[in-house]
Amino acid sequence: MKLSRDELKNLMKNKLIKAGLSEEHADMTAEILTWSDERGYHSHGAVRVEYYSERIAKGGITTDPAFEWKETGPCSAIYEGDNGCGYVASTLAMEKTIEMAKKSGIAVTGIRNISHSGSIGYYTEMAAKQDLVAIAFCQSDPMAVPFGGTEPYYGTNPISFAAPTADDRTVVFDMATTVQAWGKILDKRSRHEAIPDSWAVDEKGQPVTDSRLVNALLPIAGAKGYGLMMMVDVFAGVLLGVPFGKHVSSMYHDLSKGRDLGQMFIVMDPSRFVGLDAFKKSMSQVLDELGEMPAAEGYGKVYYPGERAVMRRDKAYETGGVEIVDEIYNYLVSEDVHYDRYDHKNRFAE
Repeated sequence: MKLSRDELKNLMKNKLIKAGLSEEHADMTAEILTWSDERGYHSHGAVRVEYYSERIAKGGITTDPAFEWKETGPCSAIYEGDNGCGYVASTLAMEKTIEMAKKSGIAVTGIRNISHSGSIGYYTEMAAKQDLVAIAFCQSDPMAVPFGGTEPYYGTNPISFAAPTADDRTVVFDMATTVQAWGKILDKRSRHEAIPDSWAVDEKGQPVTDSRLVNALLPIAGAKGYGLMMMVDVFAGVLLGVPFGKHVSSMYHDLSKGRDLGQMFIVMDPSRFVGLDAFKKSMSQVLDELGEMPAAEGYGKVYYPGERAVMRRDKAYETGGVEIVDEIYNYLVSEDVHYDRYDHKNRFAE
């Protein structure tokens, strides 16, 4: 099923409102979910709406949160999320972080006690569109085995950065520190597709290709990915005084409780360093040189981070809209909200 941008956003927004989210917060959340789906990041798009609706309806997301911005220094702040919608808290926190970075040259904001916030590349892109450079770290619940271990300890713990250029291109890099994000497993599961055996392991720690049998994810590049997972957890967990490591709450275990997640934004103004024009000019040069580089056989071109996502977005609208699988579309257009779909093992209940 192909949907226009407005159709997709409105269907998700209406479902979130029905679950109990305010119209304003539902609109902000649906905007970011649409941003993800139209770029081909389906693991962080409409596939998540049913889960969010269930958690909202069961009280696990505060629908009228007391957000609070606390400046702790000339270039640092804490944004208290009150277990409100992570999309909304992260958007509002980034807006404040951008203001501080423009004033002070650099801004570091810790966001704490929020729910899941989706594609963190959206938030770093916000800063890049304001001629700033941004880095983001975000916690997630334990679902990855540490290098050499047998049990999950860290989450997918994503990292993102974004930067502007002298033209209309924007570098947006967003990755999980696992080989794939858990949402990729959910997306494959919803499409009844297999996964590569390098993504995850089953309950015995053995590689698995059946997405229904996944018990834990694998870190990227072995020990290197494991180190990055720890780094993210230190910045977005330990440093902010929220649960860390294996103590981070499960996304699906008890949807009636808040998750108390942490996130960290670091935003810098290039004008305080090399100068804005020089920075943007050099960034454009970097992208030009990468694009002109001879590509290895089978690759066609060397793309910069975020380039293919924009290409997928443009192609989607040129060919009739964003592709949404029937199961998810049927849920979005139904009157049902399904408040009992998730079990304690981080997977769809059968």
